[in-house]
Amino acid sequence: MAEVSLIRLYLLRAMYLAMAVGIGIVFWPDIVSHPSSWPLMNSIVACTLAAMGLLCVLGLRYPLQMLPLLLFELAWKTIWLTTVALPLWLTGQMDEGTLTSVYETLAVVILLPIIPWRYVYENYFKKPGDRWR
Repeated sequence: MAEVSLIRLYLLRAMYLAMAVGIGIVFWPDIVSHPSSWPLMNSIVACTLAAMGLLCVLGLRYPLQMLPLLLFELAWKTIWLTTVALPLWLTGQMDEGTLTSVYETLAVVILLPIIPWRYVYENYFKKPGDRWR
């Protein structure tokens, strides 16, 4: 099994803490005191990300077990950047709101050197899966 260095574990914990605090600051105020006419998709996104922020707190104690949260973060941001933002940029249709979201979303590159990729490979791809019966 791949050994993960202590510094990498601390970097993972820092990432979970940053996500939990950032999500908490941005989304929890809306959840606690949302308007009665809160648009459906806005409420779903806010609640989904708030739940992710709460789960990131578990990452402080179990940084390796909670790696799927970071992989999810990396996956959705990569998908959005390549399927939404990139086509808009290539066709010159990027507006200021989308450009702001691109800058915020591009912060995902921080995850690339932090995620212990050998551990991910050995535990999510190489290791036999759980039994089906």
